[in-house]
Amino acid sequence: MELSMTLSSRPRESLVELDGVLDYASVPYLRQVVYERFDSGCHDITVDAARARLIDAASIKVLLYLQQRAEKAGGRLRVTGARGIALTALEIAGVAKELDAYAYADLDWPEADRDRTPVDSAALHIGHGHWPVGVTELIGQLDALAPDDPRRARRRDEIIAMCLPAARNLARRYAGSGEPVGDLVQVASLGLVKAVDGFDPARGLEFGAYATPTVAGELKRYFRDRTSAVRVPRRLQELRLEMGKAREELGSTATVADLAAHLGVGEAEVAEVITAGHMQHPMSIDASAGPESDDATIADGVGGDDPGFGLVDLRVSLPAVISSLPEREQRIIALRFYGNLSQSEIAARLGLSQMHISRLLTHALSFLRRRLSEGG
Repeated sequence: MELSMTLSSRPRESLVELDGVLDYASVPYLRQVVYERFDSGCHDITVDAARARLIDAASIKVLLYLQQRAEKAGGRLRVTGARGIALTALEIAGVAKELDAYAYADLDWPEADRDRTPVDSAALHIGHGHWPVGVTELIGQLDALAPDDPRRARRRDEIIAMCLPAARNLARRYAGSGEPVGDLVQVASLGLVKAVDGFDPARGLEFGAYATPTVAGELKRYFRDRTSAVRVPRRLQELRLEMGKAREELGSTATVADLAAHLGVGEAEVAEVITAGHMQHPMSIDASAGPESDDATIADGVGGDDPGFGLVDLRVSLPAVISSLPEREQRIIALRFYGNLSQSEIAARLGLSQMHISRLLTHALSFLRRRLSEGG
């Protein structure tokens, strides 16, 4: 880790001075220091970034979150003094002013008030889903073993076991989604195995930078492919997961307006997510039709197939086909099927024998069947 920190304190205020790189691998340690300040009742915290050589996007997100936490407790958190690449990163993200980065000249921390106690990073308890320190080096050692080395399988199992608590913590972030936590932990564990097997130490990244999106991606695929009977757009799925975490922070009494303000989205989007959530698990047609319906179910109100539907095409096509018959056979068809006369009655009306009528009727019906089977 390329970051060192010192901590200065005075009544109800703390100053954290950074020296080095604030990135995905190091920001958990800063966050833990700030959390410990919060736990001690100090919610007025200044982060002096004058000697920070770099601040990456993941760190900026954490800093904004810590600022929100401080403000909710009636305090404040500012990140001031950033310069060079670190300041440029804050400006590109559009948060330099929000984090008070330009107010270094107004920093009211005289040198005499700074006791600068070094922060022992190794002594910090890094939880909340963060990966064990040194796991990157361990995977590097695993990668150096030959594929047939008998130690390889054992080392791999040890690394997975070491990282399982972090994977479980990632899974629990989605606990507000309505899915069983046990299922989510299994999915996250599968994502961890894929991360351990797919991580390439030679790329120079920390394992956490690769493992977190891998495990999170596995969880999101689970929500996308397994939990919904109705396909919900990915935008709404991701917002639903964010809403689950927001409800944990705001409490179960949070309104649509509260959630929208917390997530920085419109109330209409929050309402759309809630509606989509109801659609994900359709009601069974065996459910009761209503409180006043006794034993009636929804299935009782579902329409069935009308046998007449299958005859619609024939009824539309038949008149045109009949019109192609000779006039005498058209009349026989009309008298037999529309007039409901017997063959003998038709024969008497047309002055023909009953056998002649039978032959003409048979010929006409054969012609009609053939033409209708050919599509008219």
